[in-house]
Amino acid sequence: MFDVLIIGGGVSGMSCALVLGSAHKKPYAVDKKIGIFTHQKTTNLQEALFNNAYGIAPGKLGTELMAESINQLANQYPHVAQFANEKVMKIEGAYPNFTVVTNKASYQTQTVVVAVGWINTFAIEGLESFVEPHKKSIPEKNRIQLRNTDHKVAEGIYVAGTLSGKRSQLAIAAGSGAEVATDILTLWNDGNQSQSHDSIKK
Repeated sequence: MFDVLIIGGGVSGMSCALVLGSAHKKPYAVDKKIGIFTHQKTTNLQEALFNNAYGIAPGKLGTELMAESINQLANQYPHVAQFANEKVMKIEGAYPNFTVVTNKASYQTQTVVVAVGWINTFAIEGLESFVEPHKKSIPEKNRIQLRNTDHKVAEGIYVAGTLSGKRSQLAIAAGSGAEVATDILTLWNDGNQSQSHDSIKK
């Protein structure tokens, strides 16, 4: 049984995983089991070139950033399980007992974070009823989002990045994923507002 499974290895999904992974020394997160499905062939990172993203050197390719973030997660927080070659097909059940079904296996989890992008070919069975037109995209592009309130789709289901209704900017997507992570940390901390920082003073 996972405590949280993140679907999508793009900016918002990896940001969420990094923040959750970094909290592993906190008493309320020390035993939490976290996983991420990084199968992400449709991420905007595949074609991205970054010259205007805070903290990223100009000229950085999205493909480079994607590979680097996967390695960063593996090296810094190896307790976060990565599933690189599995595509999520279905989500069944209800909080706190979801089954995430991929093209290869099935997994039990208490919480799900969906971070797969806003393309209108979205096809995760069990979430179709939450799909609606994207509110911050050009209508002609037929982008979609999952209906949510402050990233929460339903009890135990969160959405991050462009699929949550955010615009397609790296900083916005990363912040969305981090915000979902801190919401989950707050949940784990019995509702006490929580985040995870490193400091040179520690």
